[in-house]
Amino acid sequence: MQNFSPATPFKRGVVEPMYCLKTGWGLLKGQYWLFVGMALVAFLLGSLVPFGIVMGPMMCGIYMALFRRRRGELVEFGILFKGFDYFGESVVATLIHYVPMVMIIIPFYIVLYGGMFLIMPRQGRETDPSNLIAFFAVLAVLGLIMMVLIVIISVIFTFSYPLIVDRKLSGIDAVKLSAKAALANFWPLLGLLLLNGLIGFGGLLICYVGIFLALPITFAAISVAYEQVFGLGEVQGPILPPPPPSFT
Repeated sequence: MQNFSPATPFKRGVVEPMYCLKTGWGLLKGQYWLFVGMALVAFLLGSLVPFGIVMGPMMCGIYMALFRRRRGELVEFGILFKGFDYFGESVVATLIHYVPMVMIIIPFYIVLYGGMFLIMPRQGRETDPSNLIAFFAVLAVLGLIMMVLIVIISVIFTFSYPLIVDRKLSGIDAVKLSAKAALANFWPLLGLLLLNGLIGFGGLLICYVGIFLALPITFAAISVAYEQVFGLGEVQGPILPPPPPSFT
């Protein structure tokens, strides 16, 4: 596979959310349960180590498998652990992702617990209802701002791991290029992430474990969006699922 420059061009406004989901599902056909198992193991292992140290390589492994599937190559469970070939770069990208998230979340919790302490009833003094109303109003505004910022950050980092795997970029260069391409496709990419969120929420309703049934679809949809924006190394022609196996 070729190595690409961080200045690799990308397309603007080309992401089609419904097409990404439909085509992503097509990529999974025939090996769907394999990808369910990979997603389950990836998140179990990723959750064991703090700060996403292991989650980055796991995500790289999943995208490696999806890209191989796209090329019609053999996909085996062990490819998940090939993501550790990109351990250093994926950890850098993960930490760059986590730092702004933490910086956004911490002030919210400071206001939450600090406000609760200040309005807490004390001996001989009742809480003023107007203080309660003001506290929850401020909390609601801050919560909305936090959610908006987290969504924007999530959009910006959408292509980071695929770029590390497919373009062999460093973690920093992958994040920079992902941000540029994501902002150039912001609204359709936001639509895709919202659809993925709805699918994930539907999975959560199935006794929580259903989230692992939904994750392969969301990852596959993002891999298709990535191909729409950047193309995929050594692949030409329209985005189509691999052909079915021949039995003749």
